[in-house]
Amino acid sequence: MSTTRRIFLMTLAAGGSLLATAARGQTKVDEKDPQATALGYVADATKTDTKKFPKYAAGQVCSNCALYQGKPSDAAGGCPLFGAKQVAGKGWCSAWAKKA
Repeated sequence: MSTTRRIFLMTLAAGGSLLATAARGQTKVDEKDPQATALGYVADATKTDTKKFPKYAAGQVCSNCALYQGKPSDAAGGCPLFGAKQVAGKGWCSAWAKKA
């Protein structure tokens, strides 16, 4: 499956919760949240468990991910994988995909 198709499908799957939310909340994703744990989300990408997530490479952060909905300079922004919650711009999860 191509990366573009994978991103599209992940966005589509997570989009339902986004439509239900009229305005984005300012609540940040908790690393202990079940969805965050499943995706290996960390608010500081440098603390990624590289043994558990060997896909991680230095420089991969939420703010340069194709799913990130904030500006690259924002401290936090939306991500369709976490509904109305915001991810840290310097965070990372296993769904990270290079911005085109």
